Amino acid sequence: MFPRLFHIGSFNLPTYGFLVASGVLIGLWISVRNSEKQGLNGDRAWDFGILVVVAGIVGAKILYIINDWSSFANNPKEIFSLSTLQAGGVFSGGLIGAFAMAVWYIRRYRLPALRLCDGFAPGLAFGHVLGRFGCFAAGCCYGKHTDRFWGVTFTNPLANTLSGTPLNLPLEPTQLIEAAAEFFNFLLLTWLLRRKKFDGQVFGSFMILYGTERYFIEFLRGDPGRGEVFGGLMTGTQFIAILLVITGGLIWYLRSSVPLRRVASSQ
Repeated sequence: MFPRLFHIGSFNLPTYGFLVASGVLIGLWISVRNSEKQGLNGDRAWDFGILVVVAGIVGAKILYIINDWSSFANNPKEIFSLSTLQAGGVFSGGLIGAFAMAVWYIRRYRLPALRLCDGFAPGLAFGHVLGRFGCFAAGCCYGKHTDRFWGVTFTNPLANTLSGTPLNLPLEPTQLIEAAAEFFNFLLLTWLLRRKKFDGQVFGSFMILYGTERYFIEFLRGDPGRGEVFGGLMTGTQFIAILLVITGGLIWYLRSSVPLRRVASSQ
């Protein structure tokens, strides 16, 4: 739709990058405030959030390259090209990278894991909203062809160059669908955070909600690069979505009977 926010000479600011960066900053701010309300140290929360974001970006890029390795195998230099750096990556890979970093940081500083994750869940959902608007602007993560009235048509050649977006063809608005789903998650999780009965309730709910939504949105996606598992029975992203739902359900099952405890802000 609008891949480039503006350009001056040879410099240009991608709309995707601007919106993703905005989502990260706003999401982190929301997460740190929520963590402080949960009795956690704000500085620790900031450090945790920044490291998790960096790990998420790296993880998203790595899985993007792995899933599309057939395109990179014959030209490895393309991995470090501008188009690859500007590509959004695969969210599932980002989730794995972020999770690995989160586990390390929480163990390193002995933080209450589920309480911290509860504080970050609404901010993560909100940041993802802006990220999906960035995808819509760039034309990446596009949907399959549709004749429904809600189909969106991309016409900007730059979207095709950077993301391979089909032009002049109505597509399922998968980016906007996911943005709407994540905004709903943000509102619900924010409401739940103030009323939670046990640590992990908010984060577990986020995993169940997002995993369910992403599993079904995958059926509408038309872009390549998400991998296939079980002989093409489902995409790699759908498999990860199922694992998210299962994990979120286990958190609810195992933690719902554990009384909620307050912790000091010196954590």
